[in-house]
Amino acid sequence: MGTYYHPAKVRRFGDGLSWHLVHTIIARFISHENNAGDQGAPMRQSRKFKLHYLFTFGAALLIGLATEANAQKKYDPGATDTDIKVGNIMPYSGPASAYATIGKTEAAYFSKLNSEGGINGRKINFISYDDTYSPPKTVEQARKLVESDEVLLIFNPLGTPGNTAIQKYMNTKKVPQLFVSTGAAKWNDPKNFPWTMGWQPSYQVEARIYAKYILQNYPGKTIGVLYQNDDFGKDYLIGLKDGLGDQAKKLIVIEAPYETSSPTVDSQVVQIKGANADIFVNIATPKFAAQAIKKVAELNWHPVQFLTNVSGSIGGVIKPAGYENSQDILSTAYLKDPKDAEWKNDPAMNEWRAFMTKWYPEGDLDDAATVFGYGVAKGLEQVLRQCGDNLTHENVMKQAASLDFEIGIYLPGTRIKTGPNDFAPIEQLQMMRFKGESWERFGPVMSGERGT
Repeated sequence: MGTYYHPAKVRRFGDGLSWHLVHTIIARFISHENNAGDQGAPMRQSRKFKLHYLFTFGAALLIGLATEANAQKKYDPGATDTDIKVGNIMPYSGPASAYATIGKTEAAYFSKLNSEGGINGRKINFISYDDTYSPPKTVEQARKLVESDEVLLIFNPLGTPGNTAIQKYMNTKKVPQLFVSTGAAKWNDPKNFPWTMGWQPSYQVEARIYAKYILQNYPGKTIGVLYQNDDFGKDYLIGLKDGLGDQAKKLIVIEAPYETSSPTVDSQVVQIKGANADIFVNIATPKFAAQAIKKVAELNWHPVQFLTNVSGSIGGVIKPAGYENSQDILSTAYLKDPKDAEWKNDPAMNEWRAFMTKWYPEGDLDDAATVFGYGVAKGLEQVLRQCGDNLTHENVMKQAASLDFEIGIYLPGTRIKTGPNDFAPIEQLQMMRFKGESWERFGPVMSGERGT
């Protein structure tokens, strides 16, 4: 009589994972043994021992295979074998709608990636909602993305007020709030907010660079400040005063806040001119920054002007304000300006131009915001590629905190670098001055840290 076994016994070990391989090995062994005939009790005992050995070997093999498979693929909500859900919040309408092109650029970039097979074989499902630059709406959209859409992370949500409103929620939920589109210093706080990380240089760092430049080149000159009355504007103001040090109280003769709900900032500019300020520091988002530049010209006022880099877009701010009104305005840069002739044949910028032509043809090639969106989308691509098949919230943050690479659309010398205690990917800036129809960079690339 031949030896008999039941394949279900093998199936239990591996829950179906490659159990047919062991089934085949054992079946061949039994066929061989049966063909050998019945050669007495000692031989039957030998066959039983061999069969027991094969079952043990098969079980060990299947457990090993199952363990390896589990180690290779780990998913939190928002990730599967076929796609990755990425959430985003942008002001597609409202007072900061000039930034909407960032979200549109990112959507176009992920469409491009998907057409090329996605990231590690997975397509990006990019879900982007409008918050009208209103913090209560930001909270609503963040909850929708996390609790209803179940995204793996919220990527590059724009605006300091909105990101401030959702920061505690995102950290309580332990869902990455990754590469936020705002330069507030608070995003570099891994100890207290390990699920939130910034991207661009900090507003305070930028403002300290302006302060240093003022002290070196315009000693004793008085300063008037227009600033948005929220965390965005106040962060710049903190950096400016910090950089001016003991001279801040003497040099800053007026601080004029404005609300994003205001139709214009004309009255604030008139106030600042009336205070006889020699230097005008324009801490405003694009719509209001352009208004302020135009009003300065209308008043026939000629102060030294500083403009934040978040409003340095030629297409979004300078053109609407007027090239003639914008001459000699000072700002900082970390991106390559698409209008700068220096980058006309730059390989990375040509790659960006080809992307825009094919994937976002309605986008403005003069608007640096599209370059920004392209660059930060590449940053997320790098993080997700590093994640491999371990697409958990924890590993997303782990990989985001282990970056050390370059993206060609940033100025030479700019490196994307993070660490477990450093959640500030980009820290370098360079001064620039507006001349003719483009920005001209000058001086060294600086970090703007205290004491530098």
